[in-house]
Amino acid sequence: MSRWQDKVVLITGGGAGIGRHYAHRWAAEGASLVIADLDPAAHGRVVEELEGLGAQALGVTMDVSDAAAVEAAVGGAVDRFGGIDVLVNNAGIHLQHAQLPFTVEAVPKWRQVLEVNVLGVLTCSAAARTAMAGRDGAAIVNHSSMAAYLGGGAYSVSKLALNSLTVGLAEAFAEDGIRVNGIAPGLVDSESAVEWMNDPERAGIQQTLVAGQMIKRPGRMTDLADVALWLCSPEASFVTGQTILVDGGFTKKPY
Repeated sequence: MSRWQDKVVLITGGGAGIGRHYAHRWAAEGASLVIADLDPAAHGRVVEELEGLGAQALGVTMDVSDAAAVEAAVGGAVDRFGGIDVLVNNAGIHLQHAQLPFTVEAVPKWRQVLEVNVLGVLTCSAAARTAMAGRDGAAIVNHSSMAAYLGGGAYSVSKLALNSLTVGLAEAFAEDGIRVNGIAPGLVDSESAVEWMNDPERAGIQQTLVAGQMIKRPGRMTDLADVALWLCSPEASFVTGQTILVDGGFTKKPY
């Protein structure tokens, strides 16, 4: 029997990129998947892929900044599978919003980034808490970024705030037996990162970033999935409140 047999994994932003990759990895190890995404066509495609592999899967249309939609998605997961064992807070507004100006006029855009990348994680985690409480090995993984440690604009600020939220959620949810950790990726071969790097204004950015890493290759989505599955496994049962950098040593943080 696979180690994830009879486990239910809900992935936000699961219709493409890293979220889709996570879904395939968990499905390959026997888990049932709930694929939440803004785009019904996207989560529908992933559900078809997973079912084609023999996995049980449910697609739900969900905006993480819409509390009612989040609660409905969690309810759908409970109705279908009876509960949730793992929540992956993967949905977010990505790097194209990293350099919003520090102006009054830009505040609405800043608010949008924080609403999705920070409060969206809080909303999803709070909504899923009851469905996860008391389940053996219940775990949440929040998707941060190495940008949290590099400073800068709205994206970096939101991811640093998310790291702090991860600690707070870990402390609050411990009484329910739910561990909460984060992953802070560096450069990886996700669809959004490739699109960002292919902007003509960023010619050579991949080579520059890789040159700054201790490990001289781009990261792969499988590198992130390895860490995500470990964080949610029994081997990580004494790990909570941590955000793990998976960046090839780029940030070189001593703490």
